[in-house]
Amino acid sequence: MTHHPRGRNALRTCAASLLIAATTSCGISTAGPVRAGPPASGIPQPGTTSSSARIYFADPYGVRAVTRPTGRPLDPQQALDLLLKGPTAAERERGLTTQIPPTASRLTATTTTGTVDISIPLQVATGELDFAAVSQIVCTAAHAQVPGGRPATQVHIRIHESNLGPEEPWTVRCGPNGTATSVK
Repeated sequence: MTHHPRGRNALRTCAASLLIAATTSCGISTAGPVRAGPPASGIPQPGTTSSSARIYFADPYGVRAVTRPTGRPLDPQQALDLLLKGPTAAERERGLTTQIPPTASRLTATTTTGTVDISIPLQVATGELDFAAVSQIVCTAAHAQVPGGRPATQVHIRIHESNLGPEEPWTVRCGPNGTATSVK
């Protein structure tokens, strides 16, 4: 059997390549760790807990949630109080506003298992609350800590309008897209 010279050269080249690959390092330095900047941030350290509130504001395209660190879980009243303070400077720079009229300075929220009752003050007529304002209120309250552990989209929000007298409240939920949805 005769061997072709090109076949032997190819075999030698392949063997030489394998030998070089086996004897060279993979690029990891033996110098040890090198300082590359500050430690990572933004992710809680293991064993620590942090709380945040989901607050809903309006933008040109509808209603959008923002997350604010709070240090502890907020109940619906505390979340609504935070909502009524309006967007922060950074949130305003991102185009977020509120559609809740200034006369609604005090919304009252009480909770029971899986339900939040919100009383809207007498000064605020139904016509002053547009769909975006109602969605802001409903979704902010639904995403707060409500007894019963239901997901926010299953929390019933009953709106009591003080100016309507003893009429039945209207019941809504926060839909998955962050807007108020009627409960039938």
